Amino acid sequence: MGNENHDQQYLKKLPSYYNQQTHTQTQKHKLKSLMLIIFTNLVTIYIFTGPFSFMYKYSSMSTSDSSSILQELNSTKAQLAASHTILSELHQRLNSTNLLVQALLIDLTREQEKQSNRVDESPVIIKLGNNDSTTASPTISDELGVALGPHKLPFGFSPKIGAGEIHMPVGEACLKFHEDLKQYMTYEIGGECPVDDVLAQGLILKGCEPLPRRRCHPKSPINYVEPTPFPDSLWTTPPDTSIIWDSYACKSYQCLVDRKNEPGNSYDCKGCFDLEKEEKIKWIFDDGGLDFGIDQVLATKAAGTIRIGLDIGGGTGTFAARMKERNVTIITSTLNLDGPFNNMVASRGLIPMYISISQRFPFFENTLDIVHSMDIIGNWMPDTMLEFVLYDIYRVLRPGGLLWLDHFFCFGSQLNKTYVPMFDQVGFNKLRWHVEMKLDPGVRKNVWYISALMEKPMI
Repeated sequence: MGNENHDQQYLKKLPSYYNQQTHTQTQKHKLKSLMLIIFTNLVTIYIFTGPFSFMYKYSSMSTSDSSSILQELNSTKAQLAASHTILSELHQRLNSTNLLVQALLIDLTREQEKQSNRVDESPVIIKLGNNDSTTASPTISDELGVALGPHKLPFGFSPKIGAGEIHMPVGEACLKFHEDLKQYMTYEIGGECPVDDVLAQGLILKGCEPLPRRRCHPKSPINYVEPTPFPDSLWTTPPDTSIIWDSYACKSYQCLVDRKNEPGNSYDCKGCFDLEKEEKIKWIFDDGGLDFGIDQVLATKAAGTIRIGLDIGGGTGTFAARMKERNVTIITSTLNLDGPFNNMVASRGLIPMYISISQRFPFFENTLDIVHSMDIIGNWMPDTMLEFVLYDIYRVLRPGGLLWLDHFFCFGSQLNKTYVPMFDQVGFNKLRWHVEMKLDPGVRKNVWYISALMEKPMI
């Protein structure tokens, strides 16, 4: 029924178009008749003036016959002139018709978009929490409903997508923390976003990943300056005016560098921001034990075949910087745990990815040459979650791709009972494998490290 009404409305909009088409067809018939007359006259002229004219050159011609031929020639000229005029008129009318059809199509498309937007912007009631009918679930019908859609495609069903609408992805856990989510989605549309990085990251760490999109502008740094040119940017601390410091305890990069001297170990990656000290010597030397060197790892594969990869929890991007010096592109996944880690990676001219370890890696199967992780993957993760992570690494690595597990930590009781069987089950080939007890307090706590270089089999 809806399609019939739509068709009737469409036909009402096009009367002038069909009248114009009918008029054009009539003109075409007239033009065909006229061209037939012109062709006949041209053939006659050709016979009397062309190569066969000698047959009539010496024939007797009366004055009246000559006058008749002359009149006929003049008539042909007049008809040719009239034909040119008619053709010019038809050309103009066809152009006008084309413009009219284009205008109608544009109007129809706009009308469809307006109707689609009216459907999209209508309040959507979203149930939060579980689906237990015995429990009253809160609902949201504001900006979150608009953000999630579904959004209907302007031209209907798309065979490429396999649907007529698009659903916005959002973490299932988002719907469990409705108060935080409501606060996150409360802002002035088109205005400045609230500075709520801590709130957003808290939602991500609770599993609300990805977050819904927002229609506001993030706050921009004051007195922003252009970044240091590459390759000097790889080892240059960026200016303080390159980021917004509102969400962090430190308000400058120097503060981040100095806090490595503070007692305790409450900060994530304490020395990561000091590019002149600890970061400068990482992965340069291979001690044959836990510390692997980048050049020695790359030498296990044919030159130039390690080109792209991922560093999981890569801090400020030093591993990616070292690989960049060797023409290898590494994407660094990291969060901003009381420090602008993503901003630092980007300022160095590298690629940051703001995702947690719990998210499925946003890469297709069999695409990466290498995956590296230092300290992030370890026994702090539940065993089942770790197993899913390892299988996801296996998924994104190409056949022959490398997993560099850098200082994986666990207790001695877990080493052979849990983790060695888990690595074997996933199916990696071991190219290098080194196990060593952590010194100092680690000895008393029976803490062990594993550094391993493993390869996805060439099946």
